[in-house]
Amino acid sequence: MKSREDRKNSPFEEKKRFCPFSQKKSPIIDYKDIRLLSRYISEKGKMTPSRITNVSNSKQKELARAIKRARFLSLMSYTNKKKFHKWK
Repeated sequence: MKSREDRKNSPFEEKKRFCPFSQKKSPIIDYKDIRLLSRYISEKGKMTPSRITNVSNSKQKELARAIKRARFLSLMSYTNKKKFHKWK
C-alpha cells in the first residue's frame, strides 16, 4: 500500500472537487434564472450529470427540479430546437 506522500506526488492524483453552488457568494438555484440553468443542459436538451459538472447530490436534485419547473412553465424549451430547412 502506498503511503500518503507517494499518493500526493502522483500525476494521477484526483483533485478535490468543489460544488459550484455550495461556495460562499455562489448563485442561488432559481427556476426563473434561465441563463444559469441553460449552462447545465446539453445541446440535445438533456441535463448534464453531476459527475461532469461537480454539483453535489442535494444541489443536483434542486437544479433538476428548477429545470423541470422552468420547462413546465415554458420558460425553457424541452429541446433546443433550431429550425433547419432541408430544401434550402
